[in-house]
Amino acid sequence: MTRRSTISAAALAAATLVLAGCGSLIPGGSGGAAPGSASQSARGPVSRPAMPVASAPRSLDPRSGAEAGCLADLGASGARFDPLPDTYAAPGCNKLGTVQLMALAGDRAPVSISNLGPVQCGVAKAFGDWARFGVDRAARQILGSPVVRIETMGSYACRNVAGTERRSAHARAEAIDVAGFVLADGRRIVLKRDWNGGDAATREFLRVVHRSACKRFGTVLGPEYNAAHEDHFHLEGTGAKFCR
Repeated sequence: MTRRSTISAAALAAATLVLAGCGSLIPGGSGGAAPGSASQSARGPVSRPAMPVASAPRSLDPRSGAEAGCLADLGASGARFDPLPDTYAAPGCNKLGTVQLMALAGDRAPVSISNLGPVQCGVAKAFGDWARFGVDRAARQILGSPVVRIETMGSYACRNVAGTERRSAHARAEAIDVAGFVLADGRRIVLKRDWNGGDAATREFLRVVHRSACKRFGTVLGPEYNAAHEDHFHLEGTGAKFCR
């Protein structure tokens, strides 16, 4: 063997050792013989671990598709609101899929809301539709002035239905109690005083908005239901219909 051949053989041997030592740096390598070597072929194909694949980023909004759709519909209606985190207070008391409403859309101007807490999104959407198409339009047509504020007695409350052991819809933020309305011309209409004691136009307005609520909510209770509701409309859910 010539001197050049001896050097080449030595260099080849050194390179082989280097590659063998760095085999773990090669994807799928195991630190043994290089892929395609005679020794590997004798053993048969070597199974290579799959390369790690980056997982798709999780959505920043953990809400379900139905909830996200409700929020989109509520926003498209012109309502101003903030989504709220899900919370549990006690057995049967929770705020799941709720929003905090700040204002609703009227036909010509926003309608503000007083004293309202968390409301389940579907109920909030029904409330917004009622405020615009039931309340605001009725006020302009019957009373000659749009509504600028709806006064409520609240929404969420961890409590039972009065006189029972059954949780109220308020315990799940699925009900709103409405006590009155303020018009752009300054008039204030209050259910307790005006359901029977108001002038003819005011009484008609209250009955029209009550009937309109019955088309949008699952349960609607008013002054004619019982004494406990003489001062407000109870607007609950969007499912089975019960209107009194």
